[in-house]
Amino acid sequence: MKKIFYLIGLLIILLFGYFVYGFLQIPTQKNKNNIKNNKKTQIKKNKKINTVVFIQPLGDVNQDYLKLVKESVEFFYHFDCVIKETKPLTNDLLTVSGARYSADKILEKFDTKQNYLILTEKDIATPKNQYPEWGILGLGYRPGTTCVVSTFRMKRNVNENVVKDRLKKVALHEIGHNLGLSHCDNNPHCMMNDAKGTIKQVDLEKIWLCEKCNYVIKK
Repeated sequence: MKKIFYLIGLLIILLFGYFVYGFLQIPTQKNKNNIKNNKKTQIKKNKKINTVVFIQPLGDVNQDYLKLVKESVEFFYHFDCVIKETKPLTNDLLTVSGARYSADKILEKFDTKQNYLILTEKDIATPKNQYPEWGILGLGYRPGTTCVVSTFRMKRNVNENVVKDRLKKVALHEIGHNLGLSHCDNNPHCMMNDAKGTIKQVDLEKIWLCEKCNYVIKK
């Protein structure tokens, strides 16, 4: 008889423990909400929105140059790039002399909240000191979302490999300005150096940012 009472008591204790354990495992509404919120937060953290740069050919532009700029920007800055359909070079973009195109007018015309790199093979210029039309390789807002690059002055007496190397550096340089970088005098090999009117400086540079410039865009 004692054995039966002992077994019944043991069974009651086991059943009681089972129900208590089950009750503790049932999440309250508050806990459910916390779990959902944690999941949403995690999803937001994992959802990284990449910067997109639109590459806008202006006038006839070599397709190889467009692909090269796209690949260079994607590799160096880890931005997504989209090549847009070609836009014509119109007379409203000419300088006063009509001999070349105004980089400032191009920037103004294509300036939007989206990131644009305009690429042309025609000569571009901007006012500098006493020169109303100073021929340049590129120009970009600092900081901003728009820059323009011209291959015109990259091609003199060099082979295509040199042109492409220069193009990569100048394109990345102008996007550097968009990101807030000024001209660099910290290291002659940093690609944010001012060309100072000579292509030799571009050739001296590497596809590289010095520690100082790199810090500015990383912070």
